[in-house]
Amino acid sequence: MGEVIRFVSKSERERARLIQEARAIYDSIFPSADQAGEDNDKTPMGRTFVGDGSTRS
Repeated sequence: MGEVIRFVSKSERERARLIQEARAIYDSIFPSADQAGEDNDKTPMGRTFVGDGSTRS
């Protein structure tokens, strides 16, 4: 009986759905090192990520 029901507007639900969809697309294009497969010592698809030990010159 002490349940609280929170109102979520249609625009807020749509925003959350779009964010979720964008994250899924981003993850499919730029997989994390854990999902990249057996070659975890290489950077996926030739991208350089901050903090991987490389330096810019």
